[in-house]
Amino acid sequence: MKFKLTLFSLLSISIATASAQSTDSLMLRKIYDEELVNGQCYQNLHYLCKNIGQRLSGSANAQKAVDWSKKLMESYGFDRVFLQEAMVTHWVRGEKEVGKIIDGEKQIPVAIAALGGSVATPAGGLSASVIEVHSLGELKDLGEAAIKGKIVFFNRPFDPRFIETGSAYGTAGDQRFAGAAAAAKFGAVGVIVRSLTESIDNYPHTGTTRYDADGVKIPAAAISTMAANQLSNMLRLKKLPVIKFYFKQSCQLLPDVLSYNVVGEIKGSENPNKYIIVGGHLDSWDLAEGAHDDGTGVMQSVEVLRILNATGYKPKNTIRAVFFMDEESGGKGGAKYAELAKANNEEHIAAIETDEGGFTPRGFSFVDASPAFLKGINKNWSTLLAPYESDRLVAGGGGSDIEHLKATRPGIVLIGFRPDSQRYFDIHHTPNDVFENVNKRELELGAASMASLIYLIDQHGLNF
Repeated sequence: MKFKLTLFSLLSISIATASAQSTDSLMLRKIYDEELVNGQCYQNLHYLCKNIGQRLSGSANAQKAVDWSKKLMESYGFDRVFLQEAMVTHWVRGEKEVGKIIDGEKQIPVAIAALGGSVATPAGGLSASVIEVHSLGELKDLGEAAIKGKIVFFNRPFDPRFIETGSAYGTAGDQRFAGAAAAAKFGAVGVIVRSLTESIDNYPHTGTTRYDADGVKIPAAAISTMAANQLSNMLRLKKLPVIKFYFKQSCQLLPDVLSYNVVGEIKGSENPNKYIIVGGHLDSWDLAEGAHDDGTGVMQSVEVLRILNATGYKPKNTIRAVFFMDEESGGKGGAKYAELAKANNEEHIAAIETDEGGFTPRGFSFVDASPAFLKGINKNWSTLLAPYESDRLVAGGGGSDIEHLKATRPGIVLIGFRPDSQRYFDIHHTPNDVFENVNKRELELGAASMASLIYLIDQHGLNF
């Protein structure tokens, strides 16, 4: 009799599981149908890029984006839309930068862009001989005698062996964000950094550089990969006369200014004080329109809530879309969100960040995921996501804005949206980051994939 009851129990569980899978499958189909037929994120992205444009943290355009984003969320009838105050970084680029390779009497103009947070050169520009290095460690090997009074040229390229290009970005990135501070310790007067991309083009890629609080601040600029190759070849082939580099930039760091995170939410029907969030950053660099970085992310995030509303779904937990401010320049919006979540005693179950472009979705990465968790989530959900080719559920990063929640909300699951990565760093932080380089269908598929994952988390939790 006991054996029969066990078989009956197993059969009941099997039937219940199959029924839940069928319900989930139908809901995911409904989500994708809504987005692919009635999606609005592409038209919203067009407005953000073309009517507002670049949104450098602390700028007038960033405030315009805040005001418009709040109205957009309100137009969708979310249960609550509000702003979170945050004091954010205010760095300004100033006049367009000038860069030249100087070979005796010959001057060769090259494409450069000041790195975010950099100080200016002297008003008349800065000219000095150049020393090429490929790592921060090489500075120590060369020492002050070789570096003092020179412009350090960091020329480490992307490692092409990485299939996931974010890994190549990660291994090359220290020369950009730490190179100026490191070179200054050895007496360098300036830094130019090879743009962080595998593409060989004439677009300089900006991005943040950091200085030590008590260290010397020297000007730092990115140089296009074409110009970097040209300079490197000239240094290699012609030792005398000494090759020099000249650059001029008038950027400056101003006092922090008041800005805002923009938040919209659908209240949970069972657990209104438990939160699942999806977000990206509203600010962007100022060289273009911030389309892929991160206009696609914020427009996908608000689209997730619009999709759920449009399908008539009533979530158990409160679902939020968060547009973070200041991710590019200091991450102060993400830090403020976490601070307020802790102060308001908000229990966050999961947070998804979309900040890798609006390309074809591949899946999601989970921070600090154990083998047991990955086995469980793949067993339960990969089959549901497979028809939509978003079923790559792996361990990995979440995102810089949501990572602040980890310290204040232990137990939260941080998740990164992972689209195809092959084209992102051709566009990232460049004048090429414009609306025309976003594909409508890829953008919509990404929004639907995140809405699907949020539905699954809301229905079933993450206890694998």
